[in-house]
Amino acid sequence: MTDHDITAASPATASHLSAPGAAPSGDGYVGDPAVRTAWDNRYLDRQQLWSGSPNGALVAETAGLTPGRVLDVGCGEGADAVWLAREGWDVTALEVSGVALERAAGHARDAGVTVRWVHAGLAEAGLPAASFDLVSAQYPALLRTPDAAAERALLAAVAPGGVLLLVHHAGMDTRPADDSGFDPADYVWPSMVTALLDGDWEVEVDEQRPRVAPDGGAGAHHTDDLVVRARRLR
Repeated sequence: MTDHDITAASPATASHLSAPGAAPSGDGYVGDPAVRTAWDNRYLDRQQLWSGSPNGALVAETAGLTPGRVLDVGCGEGADAVWLAREGWDVTALEVSGVALERAAGHARDAGVTVRWVHAGLAEAGLPAASFDLVSAQYPALLRTPDAAAERALLAAVAPGGVLLLVHHAGMDTRPADDSGFDPADYVWPSMVTALLDGDWEVEVDEQRPRVAPDGGAGAHHTDDLVVRARRLR
C-alpha cells in the first residue's frame, strides 16, 4: 500500500506469485476475503488513491544500498515498486487489493519495468524465508494477531546482511478508536516489530522525523514519520 494508512488476512502456497512482469491473477488471492474486499472498495472509490510518487523515506533510506532483491509490502498502486525497479532492484510486490495490483501492473508496463506481483496477505503469502536484501513496508496496514504473525513475517523475509525498512505515520498508534472503524489496537506498529529484534539484528535508524509528503493522494495530511531501519546480521 504505497503511502497507505492502514493488509492482512489463511494458508498459502507460492501459486499466487505471478511470473516476473505478468499481471496478477484475480483468482490466486491468499488471505482474508473481507480484508481484500474492504481495500478493493476503497480503491474503487477513486480513480487514483495515492500520489503516484515513491515514498520519501524509502528514497532517502535506500540511497546508500546496493540494489538486490526487494519485497515491497503493501505495494498499493505500485509507485514504490516501479521506482525501485527503475533503480535496479529485483522487485517482488505484495498487496491484498486486486484492484490496486491491476493498477500497479499497468504502471509497471507503462514504465517498462518488471515486477513480480503477489496477491496475498503478508502472513499468508508463503514467501521464501531469508530471501530479500530489502524488505520495505511503507505505512503498512498489517493486522495484529496474538502470535505476531505479521511482525514475524516481516523479519523472516530479510536475508542475512539485508535490511528491514519500516515506516509509519507518527502518532497513529496512540489515536483513539473512531467512528470509521479504525482502532489502533487492531494494527501492527513499529515498536511491536522492534520488540522482536534480537542479537541477530542491528538497529541503524529508529526515529521520528518530518515527513517528505507527496503532492495529493490519501494520507498527504500526515506530517511526521516513524522510521525504523534494521539490518539482519546473520
